[in-house]
Amino acid sequence: MAESERNIRIIANNRKAFHEFEIHTRYEAGLSLVGTEVKSLRQGKVQMSDAYAMVENGEVFLVNLHISTYEMAGHDNHDPVRKRRLLLNKREIQKLWSATNEKGFTIVPLKIYFKGPYVKVEIATARGKKSYDKRQAISRREADREMARKIKDARS
Repeated sequence: MAESERNIRIIANNRKAFHEFEIHTRYEAGLSLVGTEVKSLRQGKVQMSDAYAMVENGEVFLVNLHISTYEMAGHDNHDPVRKRRLLLNKREIQKLWSATNEKGFTIVPLKIYFKGPYVKVEIATARGKKSYDKRQAISRREADREMARKIKDARS
């Protein structure tokens, strides 16, 4: 295991994104947060099922990411669903902007994790699946499970 992999602690995965979207290109981005948001993330209080990212004025923002308020904070708590800026370099922002201008593409967060002391988010350009694509993926997954089950039974 590499040194960087040992310092990664996953906070949340967006399993719904893999069902709803066809994932194309992945990016790792930093997340601009305030102190109470980081403390709430350390407790694992985040919901990212409806979250998406958008490019606006040369910056990328994460929208609809719900980070619950930190109970121990007083009156200085954060807004749970505010727009949060993603920290990417200019070339990555340009690629994301051109990808979202194509028909059907969007930017979805896949997972949020701590990498050392920093909060990172893995985002991806994705295209929405049609309902028949979802059914094909489910049937393929069930067929793979059945095949693995039969191979296991044959070995024993």
